[in-house]
Amino acid sequence: MKQMMREFKEFALKGNVVDLAVGVVIGGAFGKIVSSLVDNIIMPLIGVLLGGLDFTNLSIIVGDSAIKYGIFIQSVIDFLIIAFSIFIFIKVSTSLMKKKEVVEDVRPEVNHTEEYLKEIRNLLKEQNK
Repeated sequence: MKQMMREFKEFALKGNVVDLAVGVVIGGAFGKIVSSLVDNIIMPLIGVLLGGLDFTNLSIIVGDSAIKYGIFIQSVIDFLIIAFSIFIFIKVSTSLMKKKEVVEDVRPEVNHTEEYLKEIRNLLKEQNK
């Protein structure tokens, strides 16, 4: 039982699991922001461009049932905008990470001959003492 708890603790506190949890929480919040953007800004603008058409009210009445295909259209547009927003976000963050890696990898090139000469000088100093 102790080993299982230790393994669980190692699993739960691994960087990847914590990063994933943070990503899910941030992704959920980001999704709400994009959904609000779609519902409150983009879809009304599309409605104005289409002559006041509101997709959420589009439906077909069949007997006693209503097929609300307008809500489906809105959900598809919402998905496409969210997917595109996440694509742009990942593209920008990946680009920034690559720039950061390039900056970190820029190190002065070590001249091995110079290093060897310094070592020889230090050894000679030690011998002459």
